[in-house]
Amino acid sequence: MNKILILIPYYNNIEGLLKSLRSIDPDEESDVLIVDDGSAIKLNEDLVYESFKAKGKVFFKILEKNGGIELALNQGLEIAQAKKYEYIARLDCGDICLGKRFQIQHQFLKENPEIKIVGSNVLAVDCDDKFLYAINLPLHHEEIEKKMYFNSMLIHPAVMFYTSIIETIGYYPTHYKSAEDYAFFFAILKKYKMANIKEYLTQIEINEKGISLQKRQQQVKSRIQIIKDNFYFGWYPIYGLFRNYILLILPYNIILAIKKMKKNA
Repeated sequence: MNKILILIPYYNNIEGLLKSLRSIDPDEESDVLIVDDGSAIKLNEDLVYESFKAKGKVFFKILEKNGGIELALNQGLEIAQAKKYEYIARLDCGDICLGKRFQIQHQFLKENPEIKIVGSNVLAVDCDDKFLYAINLPLHHEEIEKKMYFNSMLIHPAVMFYTSIIETIGYYPTHYKSAEDYAFFFAILKKYKMANIKEYLTQIEINEKGISLQKRQQQVKSRIQIIKDNFYFGWYPIYGLFRNYILLILPYNIILAIKKMKKNA
């Protein structure tokens, strides 16, 4: 058995899933767990096996009904613990790995034992794979800790972390709808150090019909509540709240335009 389990929640997006699996480098030594969150479109397991070329196994967990990504992810964490994987890596359907992403992250964690979760810089594209913008994140724990109050300083489908931290922080919170990852990272931040790798190791797809954009207001409201629940009187939390209240009222097309302007600046 490999040490790394790649956790992929799946919901009615077979093309995106196959695209993500095909992007995993054949030299990677990682297993994959696909948690089907009650999809209406049944998974074609033969296509999945054909698309995954890396040195590992593919496992499936099929949930009877759609319960939301938080529950699907938590099912994945339970399985990772039960199977005694040392590391859990995340990937979402439609997002792709760049280079030997998991080898690089695994090596980073081995060389930096004080770091328990690591992400990377990320490229964003549209549904036609047209480049939109680059996401450049703070690399070191101290800056991540401060700026986490603005927005998540780790990109969820780009992270790898030690399975053992779940014993301390628990599973993904289910009461922060559409922002379970942000709350999860804050919980980790209270106990452990985190980092990002400067290389672009993941490419994420920005889909205007995607769940995160359809539920954008809900996501920002949850983010505001998370900031309040982790608040201390200081510049970073105060500015973070102000920033997110502004995002709550701004249309997404304006936010996207600002991000593209930053790219071209």
